[in-house]
Amino acid sequence: MKKIVLTGAHGALGTVLRGPLSRMADTLLSTDIAGPPKTLMDNETWVHADLSDYAQIAPLLEGAEMVVHFGAIVDEKPFEELLGPNFVGAYNIWEAAHQHGLRRVVYASSIHAVGLWETNAGIDTEAPQRPDTFYGLAKCFAEDLGRMYWEKRGLEAVCLRILSCTPEPQNARALGTWLSHRDLVQLVTRAIETPQTGFTVAFGVSGNDRAPVSNARVPFLGYRPKDNAENWAPSLLAMARPDPMDPAQACLGGPFASVPLGESGVAGIRAMSTGERDGT
Repeated sequence: MKKIVLTGAHGALGTVLRGPLSRMADTLLSTDIAGPPKTLMDNETWVHADLSDYAQIAPLLEGAEMVVHFGAIVDEKPFEELLGPNFVGAYNIWEAAHQHGLRRVVYASSIHAVGLWETNAGIDTEAPQRPDTFYGLAKCFAEDLGRMYWEKRGLEAVCLRILSCTPEPQNARALGTWLSHRDLVQLVTRAIETPQTGFTVAFGVSGNDRAPVSNARVPFLGYRPKDNAENWAPSLLAMARPDPMDPAQACLGGPFASVPLGESGVAGIRAMSTGERDGT
């Protein structure tokens, strides 16, 4: 490809993706409200921009074939704080992609779009949305936006519902929800390289024996995860055992399923295990 745009490029997952994406295009345009990092890839351009400002975002997509949209506030906040970056920002990306004739948006959705589903429900990608927070609601909004832009304007979208993406699984819950960095890169690569996707939802989860969700309906993406959290089971199960009556343990959204609306879910995750980063 001539050009790929990556939003949220200074975030934890955007940082993982910059190198692989730079090798897939002549030019990688990375953008974030933070940064730039100390070093850039040889073919990478960095632009500081606010997702909530269409005038700043739209010009960045000119000449691109695809945009990998990972930019957002990555925690539960009051609705008013999420409105600009997470809701309006998603609209700005899709509208700019349409205006500049892009082929596809690859979007970092989240398990929190379905976070109030029970962990043991065994849902697949056709399960109805059940957001657990305003943050999860923003992911539902962007998914619906993606479906509408595909059906009304022919702009493809692959929405990746990321579970828990960390270098290693951090607690007993992550035995099911973990997405390794290697599998994240593979999943995003498949979302870009698949010839035709239309509107597609896929779960961002590694090949865990205890994975609580299924990608069986989207085999055409060719995503075949390489990693399995079960390798960490002995040490993780030696930690505090989950309480099956606690929504933070019984629902897919983890602590996001139990916090009051507008209050941090990441804080609950940190209480479960130091340093875990859930979703995106």
